[in-house]
Parts: sequence; structure tokens; C-alpha cells
Amino acid sequence: MNFLAHAYLSFGHESVLVGNFAADFIKGKEIRNYDSDLLIGILLHREIDTYTDSHPLVKAGQAYLRPRFRHYSTVITDIFFDYFLGKYWEKYSNIPLEVFVEQTYATLDRHLSLLPDSFREMFVWMKSQNWLLHYREISGIQKALTGLSRRTTFDSKMNEAPEILLEKEAEFEVIFFAFFRDLETFAKQKLLELQRIHGRH
Repeated sequence: MNFLAHAYLSFGHESVLVGNFAADFIKGKEIRNYDSDLLIGILLHREIDTYTDSHPLVKAGQAYLRPRFRHYSTVITDIFFDYFLGKYWEKYSNIPLEVFVEQTYATLDRHLSLLPDSFREMFVWMKSQNWLLHYREISGIQKALTGLSRRTTFDSKMNEAPEILLEKEAEFEVIFFAFFRDLETFAKQKLLELQRIHGRH
């Protein structure tokens, strides 16, 4: 999943959100540098990604993308799902998206000194351009995928993926709603499990 989904799937736990949000920037043995609260978030992030990558509905969505984008289809579906989460945010939260996004930025700002330089560098751009809010718009998805496309070693053509979203939006929407219901249930249960294991409640 992408950034907005990981923030939402932290379920209001501040330290969990920080670890969940920044987990992709924390590699290997670096995980030992974090206390149990942030550790739970990092591990939850990894569980969410593993669950997502193996879910048959996600694979069904990637089937529309794989002939054109090959292994980049996994990245693209993650960003598409943030688009639908942002677009239909009121179905999932009583907090307006604009408020949730600002709260998320503020939470990350409070813990920024704990996080890797690579995350801090990315976060400057995320916050200044308000990525989390703009994921709910096709133009925001276009900017995100164009930026990723520029940074790939090979010609990923990810900048062209919004064309597929526009063509198949109804199909992707059905997949998102069904999959995200499963994912939210899984993430809640996994968070409770991780809190039991690591002594946090």
C-alpha cells in the first residue's frame, strides 16, 4: 500500500503511524534502533504489504496493468488504492481528509529526528506539495507516477498508468472496495497481535 493507506491503517496510534509510514526507509538492522512503539508500526507496515501483494483481488487489478507495466504494476496499484481511499475518504473516517493529512504531517514532524535522512529528504517534498491530499485527484496520481517513472532505472512508463485508471476506473473501484474491507480487518487484527507480542496495549 501507499502512504495514505499506511497512515489510515495505523488507527490513530501516533507512534504506530510513524513506524508504519516510514518503514520503507528503515532497512535491515536499522530496525533495532527503534523502541517497541515505532517497531510495531514498522512490522505492521511489512505485514500489510505482504498481505496486499498476495491478495487475489490485488492480483486481479494488476492483471489490467501487467502486460504494459510488468513488475511495476505492484507500485501502480498501491498508488491507485490511495486515489480511491482519498476519493471516498468519508466512507472510512469521520475526520475530514484535510484535517487527517495535517495531523499526519504534524505527527511525523514531532518524530522526524528519529527517522532516516532519506525519509526526511522525501518528507520535505511530500509536505510542501501536499502529496497525501492530492492523491485523491487524478492529477495528483499523475504527478506521483511521473516522479516515480523518472527515478526508475529502466523505462517503466509508469507516467502512462493514469490512462489505464481512467479507462478501467469502475473495475478498479470495485476491486478497491472489496479488497480494502479485507485489508482493514487484517490490519486491525495484526496490530492487536503485534501489541500483545511487544507488550503494548
